[in-house]
Amino acid sequence: MCDYSMKNQIFSTNEELTTTQHQVTKVSSFAEVWECLLTGDKSLHATVNFIPGDIISNLRTKEILTDPNYLTVQLNEEEHIMFTPEFLHYINHSCDPNVFFDTTKKVATCLRKIEVGEEMTFFYPSTEWSMAQEFDCDCKTERCVGRIQGAAHLPPAILQTYQISDYIKQLVFEEVDDTNLMVDK
Repeated sequence: MCDYSMKNQIFSTNEELTTTQHQVTKVSSFAEVWECLLTGDKSLHATVNFIPGDIISNLRTKEILTDPNYLTVQLNEEEHIMFTPEFLHYINHSCDPNVFFDTTKKVATCLRKIEVGEEMTFFYPSTEWSMAQEFDCDCKTERCVGRIQGAAHLPPAILQTYQISDYIKQLVFEEVDDTNLMVDK
């Protein structure tokens, strides 16, 4: 990722940082893809403000796969979808997400206020039981869970603090024994 901390040291505006470190491509009426010129990493950023509950985009199925890959979202044990619009694939992971992929309603919704220019992020284990490509998270938020491998590798007590897909909720309930731990349904 590009070093956004440089903004305070060198650049006076978000626009200056954007044009100096990124190639920006407008992809919709509400978002643009920023490609870091230093690393080639891409991220999706808002071009309009969103408030919690706003539907950001519909998720349409492009292809259904039986095995996960780094671009799929899990619907159930045997279905992992490649969706459109494809630019939503640039919504990166954060342990303090501002977007949720609702795989039942097939929409991306806003979890907390998103300002113009802000990166859109979602919590990968909210839709993935066991991920095809695990990684060490570097989101640096207070909620960071460290290694991202999917919901199967996180305690139910952590998962209950996130909005998670109906399928992941079902699996968490199956995993929880008689501890009376409640996960919102």
